[in-house]
Amino acid sequence: MAQLSGQPVVILPEGTQRYVGRDAQRLNILAARIIAETVRTTLGPKGMDKMLVDSLGDVVVTNDGATILDRIDLQHPAAKMMVEVAKTQDKEAGDGTTTAVVIAGELLRKAEELLDQNIHPSIIVKGYTMAAEKAQEILDGIAIEVTPDDEDTLMKIAMTSITGKNAESHKELFAKLAVEAVKQVAEKKDGKFVVDIDNIKIEKKAGESVEESELVRGVVIDKERVHPRMPKRVENAKIALINDALEVKKTETDAKINITSPDQLYSFLEQEEKMLKEMVEQIAATGANVLFVQKGIDDLAQHYLAKAGILAVRRVKKSDMEKLAKATGAKVVTNVKDLTPEDLGYAEVVEERKIAGESMIFVEGCRNPKAVTILVRGGTEHVVDEVERALEDAIKVTKDVMEDGAVLPAGGAGEIELSIKLDEFAKEVGGKEALAIENFAEALKIIPKTLAENAGLDTVEMLVKAISEHKNRGVAIGIDVFAGEPADMLAKGIIEPLRVKKQAIKSASEAAVMILRIDDVIAAKVSKPEGGQGGGMPGGMPGGMGGMDMGMGM
Repeated sequence: MAQLSGQPVVILPEGTQRYVGRDAQRLNILAARIIAETVRTTLGPKGMDKMLVDSLGDVVVTNDGATILDRIDLQHPAAKMMVEVAKTQDKEAGDGTTTAVVIAGELLRKAEELLDQNIHPSIIVKGYTMAAEKAQEILDGIAIEVTPDDEDTLMKIAMTSITGKNAESHKELFAKLAVEAVKQVAEKKDGKFVVDIDNIKIEKKAGESVEESELVRGVVIDKERVHPRMPKRVENAKIALINDALEVKKTETDAKINITSPDQLYSFLEQEEKMLKEMVEQIAATGANVLFVQKGIDDLAQHYLAKAGILAVRRVKKSDMEKLAKATGAKVVTNVKDLTPEDLGYAEVVEERKIAGESMIFVEGCRNPKAVTILVRGGTEHVVDEVERALEDAIKVTKDVMEDGAVLPAGGAGEIELSIKLDEFAKEVGGKEALAIENFAEALKIIPKTLAENAGLDTVEMLVKAISEHKNRGVAIGIDVFAGEPADMLAKGIIEPLRVKKQAIKSASEAAVMILRIDDVIAAKVSKPEGGQGGGMPGGMPGGMGGMDMGMGM
């Protein structure tokens, strides 16, 4: 509302809330920090779990940062920006989501201290941007090169990723499964390895113990054969893949056939039967003894396939068809008439097995398969789900190292090194930006600090000891939360991919900078829900954004 010659000029509609300058920054920073605090207790090997219950009563128990933030129903816009940090981190590096969010939250807390000293947000933004760029250089400088053949290092990377998750008691088994799967599907292009993790299928079934989890050098399909008279097991399988239906096709145009006598009906049905029989004969003629069809298979065609001794599976997902093609070397054919012996794939065994009371098709013993399956077992659905999340992280970090060939010491060693080096860099830069760079350096200490805190150690004492030993003994010194003292992370085999740390610093600093640049929040009035409270920011927060309820529900 503004006044012009005594007349009010209405700019924004009634009910709109607006926060300007310091108020806007304070509320946005507070929302972002609440998100960081929410996931902070899950960080590290001694981190705690969160139980998330959605509106339908479904329960998820996890300490995976990306999963937690994805499941929380957030309504504050700045809080949603923090979730984007986690999503980007998960997409780009596959791990380190909690680290990225915690660093972003701490960068904002440190920025708030500078804002209280009347330092302009633009200066803080410039200092943070310079510090983030310098941090990338420092990380490249301390990275250790590894070769993709170094299975020992890949195992350590995968085990570090799994440590602290519910699958930790079997971390060696899952690290081995992750490394073997990634190495199997890795392809060399222009002298570098490229890993498409979509070629690693994770099939989970509750029942049995976690130790029964296995790597299948082929594909497991959660389907059963279409006819009980078909063979349950086929050795030396020649596999045909058809992405069409094995049914009599309807005409493209609407047509009516008038049948006036039983003979005509009989010949009509006979012709239909003949067409289906020919289809099956064409498949059998190529030498195929296993058939996967993306669409349906007519009942009559099922009967003829069973008579021909062909194991057939219908309604196979497109993604599974692609994996079967990569694993067996078969070509996906659209029309049965086009199927030739050259289009067939090979597997030593195709077998239907009962797993946890359900039939599944195992395609095993493929020659150098470029698609594999990890079958995950566990006592309950919750255990299986959490094991799957741990396994996905292990697969992604192994992929990072296979592609980049660079690792860093973990356990907060990287952050301590960055903190020390950025402090020195601040002295070189000078001016007000130096204050922002110093605060950036200080903010990075939140990671070793949180690792110690979550392990129940004295954070101040631990941090002082770790920084002192790091300066004396070298860049690999971090916090060993199990022994409760600083230790050489490389010697202990606690390492992480360079890509994870670089992306975490990049995502966190970019999110902090974006939130700091906002000096005006204009929130439209939200229509009042049935029986709910309207007005203010989304979610009808009491007092709009000014309320302490950050609109965080589950």
